[in-house]
Amino acid sequence: MFEPKTLTTPSQSFWSMIDVMYHTIVRKIRQGHRNAVVGIALDVLRSIVMVLAFFVIFLVLGLRSSPIRGDFLLFIMTGIFVYMTHIRALTAVAGAEGPTAAMMKHAPMNTLIAIVSAAFSALYTQILALGTILVVYHIVFTPITIDQPVNAMGMLLVAWFSGIAVGTVFLAVTPWIPDFGQLLRTFYVRVNMIASGKMFVVNTLPASMVALFDWNPLFHIIDQMRGFVFLHYNPFVTSIMYPIYFSLAVLMIGMLGEFFTRRSVSLSWSAGR
Repeated sequence: MFEPKTLTTPSQSFWSMIDVMYHTIVRKIRQGHRNAVVGIALDVLRSIVMVLAFFVIFLVLGLRSSPIRGDFLLFIMTGIFVYMTHIRALTAVAGAEGPTAAMMKHAPMNTLIAIVSAAFSALYTQILALGTILVVYHIVFTPITIDQPVNAMGMLLVAWFSGIAVGTVFLAVTPWIPDFGQLLRTFYVRVNMIASGKMFVVNTLPASMVALFDWNPLFHIIDQMRGFVFLHYNPFVTSIMYPIYFSLAVLMIGMLGEFFTRRSVSLSWSAGR
């Protein structure tokens, strides 16, 4: 009330928001443990364990070679890790602080910063885990070669972006129907265990099977990424632009829903439940 108002330029407001976003990302990354290094290491270790678990499962089942000519670990990484990046981004954004969270009482903070911070914290841990796995495998076990690493990284970012888009929809829906929203999120994650196509090569599928999974952007992202990673694989069934258009459309719907929810939600909703 008695605080003097200071006029700020658009550039000052922008850099102020970037500063708040940076500190929120750091807070999000290190909130899992009192020690920041240990917290980051635990997040990275979860991703590594997930990849190693599928690697061991494939070996136990006798699938010791890649269906595509190339390294077996890269085949697993192009499926499992892309799926994990998508799901981690979705989960982080869907669980971001809403308009009634305690952090929103601080003036510079808003839901947009919370969404962006949650998304970038998930991307940070995933890229750190990806780099750790590839460097250790390349140095200790066998040298690996990625045909088009820049394009492959681009597809990983598209998987992350599509996770943000879908997560924003769940973020907007959950305050209205919290129990059903959680159920829908779990259902989406479970369905994508198979519908993402991470366990098989798309070019070898019959047309009837492709039609079942063609709606899923992850199905296109994983197949296109394998085309960039492996020299001798050329995806001709899937599209690069479909997941981008899909993500932009879903993100617009999610942001509209989040804006409407932000203007309507109150603490009394959760108290009533």
